[in-house]
Amino acid sequence: MSALVSRVSPRAFALIVLLIAACVLGLAPILVRLTETGPAAAGFWRFLFALPLLSILAAREPGGIATPSKWALLAGLFFALDLSFWHYGIVMTSVANATVLCNLTPVVVTLFGWFVLKERPHRLFLLALALAMGGAFAMAAGADGGQGTNPPLGDAFSLSVAVWYSGYFLAVKAARRTAGAMRVTFWATLLGAPLLLIVALALGEDIIPAGPAGWAACIAMGVMHVFGQGGVAWALGKLPASVTAVTILIQPVVAGLLGWWIFGETLTPIQALGGALVLGAIMMAQRSQRVKTVTAAEAPNGLK
Repeated sequence: MSALVSRVSPRAFALIVLLIAACVLGLAPILVRLTETGPAAAGFWRFLFALPLLSILAAREPGGIATPSKWALLAGLFFALDLSFWHYGIVMTSVANATVLCNLTPVVVTLFGWFVLKERPHRLFLLALALAMGGAFAMAAGADGGQGTNPPLGDAFSLSVAVWYSGYFLAVKAARRTAGAMRVTFWATLLGAPLLLIVALALGEDIIPAGPAGWAACIAMGVMHVFGQGGVAWALGKLPASVTAVTILIQPVVAGLLGWWIFGETLTPIQALGGALVLGAIMMAQRSQRVKTVTAAEAPNGLK
C-alpha cells in the first residue's frame, strides 16, 4: 500500500481520499431513514457515536486535541444547521432530491471565493460547475413526485442546506490551516451534538431508536461520519474548496443508486443522465486545476 501511495502524486492521493469519503457519505440519507428516530435526533446520535473514535484519532495528530479555533467552532454551528435541515429534507422528499439539492454548495463556495477571496476560477472550471449543476437539477427534476411525505417542503429544506454546508466548507478550510483534519472534525462534532439534541427536543422528536436495528443504524452513522466527514476535512487541507465542493457531488449519485436498490425509489432515465453529467463535471473540474497550474507556471515572471 505504501509503495502505491509513493507512486501517486499528493494531489491525486487527496482526490482519491475525497472520492472515497464522498461515497461513504452517500450512505447518510439511507441510514437516517433506518434510525427509527426523528431527523435531528438522528444527527445527534451520528455525532455522539462518532466522538469516541474522533477523540482517539485527534489525539494522535501533532498537538493532540488541544483547544478549538474559532473556525472549528463555527464549522460545528454550520454543520448542526446543515444536518437539522437536511435530515428533515430526507424524510420529506426523495433520497436523490435531498442529497442533490443540499449539494448545490459548489455554487456558493465558488462565488464566495471569486468575489470575496478574489480567487478567479478557470473558465474550464466554470464550465464544469455549470455541467455539475445541470446534472444535479436533472436528478432532482427527474425524480418520481410521489416520493417522501412532503416533497415541495423537503426540497426547500434541502435547498437551504447549500448555504449551511458552504459555511461549513469554508470554516473547515480556514481551520485546516492550523489544525489537523481529525481535530477540526472532533471539535465541530462536539459542538454540533448538543445543538442537534436541543433541536430534536424542541420539536418533540422521538429521541431513542425503537429497536436494535435503529441503534445499529445510529452507530453506523457515527462510523460513517468519522471516515466520511473526516476524509473531506483532510482533503480540504490539500485541495481548493471549490474543487472539493464539486467533487463531493458524487455523493448524490451514490445516494440515488442506494435509494433505488434499498427503498425501491424510481431512478428515471433523466436522473441517470444527471448522474453521468455530475461524474463528467468532476473529471472536468480536476482537469481545470491542472490547466490553471500549467498556465500559471508558463506565465512570464509569474504573472496571471
